[in-house]
Amino acid sequence: MSVVRNDVPASLVVFLVAVPLSLGISVASGAPIAAGLVAAVIGGVVAGAMGGSVVQVSGPAAGLALVVAELVHKFGWRATCMITLLAGLLQLLLGLARVARAALGVSPAVVHGMLAGVGIVIALSQVHIVLGGKPQGSAMENVLALPAQIVDHHGHAVLIGLLTVGVLLVWRRLPKVSVVPAPLAALLIAAVPAALLGCLTKIDLSGGFSSLQHPLLPQGEWFAVVSAVLLVALLAGVESLLTCVASDRMHSGPRANLDRELTAQGVANVISGACGGLPVAGVVVRTTTNVRAGARSRWSAVLHGVWILVFVVAFGWMIGLIPLEALAALLMFIGVQMVNLGHVRNLRTHREMPIYFVTMAGVVVIGLAEGVAIGLALAALLALLRLTRVSVRVRAADERWRVAVDGSLTFLAVPRLTRSLAAVPAGAAVDLDLNIDYMDNAAFEALQAWRLEHERGGGTVDVDEVHSEWYVNAVSGTRTSRGKTHMRHDQWWLPWAYRRGGLDPASPSGAPLEPGHAAGRGVHDAAPLTDDKRADDKRADDKRADERADDDAALPGLIEGAREFQRRTAPLMRPLLHGMARDQAPSHLFITCADSRIVPNLITSSGPGDLFTARNIGNLVPRAASAPPDESVTAAIEYAVGVLEVQTITVCGHSGCGAMAALLGKTPDLPGLRGWLRHGSLSLDRFRSFEESEAAGEPAAAGEPEGAPDGNRLDMLCRINVIQQLDNLRTHPLVDDLVRSGRLELTGLYFDIGTARVHVLDDDGFTPVPERSATE
Repeated sequence: MSVVRNDVPASLVVFLVAVPLSLGISVASGAPIAAGLVAAVIGGVVAGAMGGSVVQVSGPAAGLALVVAELVHKFGWRATCMITLLAGLLQLLLGLARVARAALGVSPAVVHGMLAGVGIVIALSQVHIVLGGKPQGSAMENVLALPAQIVDHHGHAVLIGLLTVGVLLVWRRLPKVSVVPAPLAALLIAAVPAALLGCLTKIDLSGGFSSLQHPLLPQGEWFAVVSAVLLVALLAGVESLLTCVASDRMHSGPRANLDRELTAQGVANVISGACGGLPVAGVVVRTTTNVRAGARSRWSAVLHGVWILVFVVAFGWMIGLIPLEALAALLMFIGVQMVNLGHVRNLRTHREMPIYFVTMAGVVVIGLAEGVAIGLALAALLALLRLTRVSVRVRAADERWRVAVDGSLTFLAVPRLTRSLAAVPAGAAVDLDLNIDYMDNAAFEALQAWRLEHERGGGTVDVDEVHSEWYVNAVSGTRTSRGKTHMRHDQWWLPWAYRRGGLDPASPSGAPLEPGHAAGRGVHDAAPLTDDKRADDKRADDKRADERADDDAALPGLIEGAREFQRRTAPLMRPLLHGMARDQAPSHLFITCADSRIVPNLITSSGPGDLFTARNIGNLVPRAASAPPDESVTAAIEYAVGVLEVQTITVCGHSGCGAMAALLGKTPDLPGLRGWLRHGSLSLDRFRSFEESEAAGEPAAAGEPEGAPDGNRLDMLCRINVIQQLDNLRTHPLVDDLVRSGRLELTGLYFDIGTARVHVLDDDGFTPVPERSATE
């Protein structure tokens, strides 16, 4: 039913667009007129049925017109058909080898620049036909001949061309005519004065499909033939895959399978070449039209090919009424549209405009293959420069100097690095922050030589590496990673004592880290190179240790942590926090214990703006009717659900909770704590009932957790306490109403500190959260 309601109407719209475009591309390619229609039929039926995208429409592409025109001029039409067939075989093999995603490694700036260049070349050649003349052999010759062509007397040809362009420009702005595509309307309207004048060039399709010839093997140098096959296969394949990726953004249906799409394109090109058709590729214009027309499945693309076949067989004589000047005007209009300003704006954001314009200019001035090669070379060069770009910042901070190096530290950065380091005065205390993802030998030697010279002059250098320890490993001779590394995550979550004191987080006793594996500030040479160097380094390390001890005594860990945040994390978070500075929209109210070992954002991998957090001793939620009422927790609940409109309230308990231990034993003689823990009395009663039932051999009640694995009474109470607090939440009328209406969900979590495992409450009790999802 969906096919009849959605895909059949969409296929008719695409059919009306595809016929004039296919005819125009045939003319621009120098191929028989029927060749474009053959490619449209095969692209629709074969590629549409076998392709990896359910909405992509394939057929002759304007981006390949220049390639085909050059091949026809060099090898002849029948040999060009064989090149199309061989290119299809290559695409088929590449698709079966599952390398389609490798084509996405081609810079889109090169592809868009190539298409823009092809569009300019097509427009320059077709404008001469619109003016009643003949196109020249190259784009530059067309430019040079254009002034003389403009001043010549052209008669009625110019009127037909201008009429066609005028219709294309205003058609979409006219009311209630959008059912008929602008290209079809332009050709039909232009055909009326052409028929009345009776003196304009008409398209000859008298032989229909029977006029097509079978392919022949190309004659000439094998290298030129192989190059042509590769060029057609790669250009058609890349354009199809990029269109396929773009089509996924246009609809919400199944995602595209790129390997299947490339295989289908290969099969379509084999058949098209064998039948005397143009090369087939996925086309953006037809695909966009298909989606906008409401297509839901691949039946739309298939049916559009069927409609073209029926039209040519039954009404092919109508094509002969279209004036060639109108078709040339349509091609000129399409060529201008291929210079897409939207792509230029997107590339500007990523600083890839030079690639786009250089590729476009290369295609126009030199040739298609040469322009693409130049664009690829420029893209590779700019990528190399970006990958090796480094930032070196030197500034004085209090009585110390800070040198921050960011990026990839290679030999290309050595002049800039040494020039910046020369600004550090002799004898200064220096914090050297290496936020680098790669360091080669030249950069290391320059950095090491400066450090040794600076320390001989009485200065100190504190090296801190945010990424893997390229500098430390280079000093010790340890083999480093083969490639660039990602930012280390072994620092920010460690307690201050581990980061500042160099304690080993993997050691239960907090043993010192081995040399070369310090987890934070104060990273020094892991192994000296000589005995003299060892002695010098020991004296320098002792001096730095004394200075650090003095600093630690005067500067608490909290301020040191804030300084580290300002230096490392704040620059990365500032753009994010700037956007949410005036408002917050958390999705969760997270109620948990004030225990220092529980870090909500750490155990939930959440960030700023995700959790609205309320913490107290024992993660308790006083009941609404408790006396005296607790306004702190109640205020947090009311604000979260009434103002912030959170969707979930989570109560998170943990193992070894001190509040629960106080309930099981003697509560400390602290009046405030004793008064607060009265809100846990229901949890304690529930726990004792559970113990009595367990002692009697009765099964646990519905919703109650199973016994703790190790029989730990404290951890069992910690789990039961979470369940009780969820019940307490339901005593608050606002919460209960939202839960009943399905607009609010209550969940329970339990964090086992010893195993670092998060457990979630379900119908069977607390279940560990799996490390991988079922779909991974």
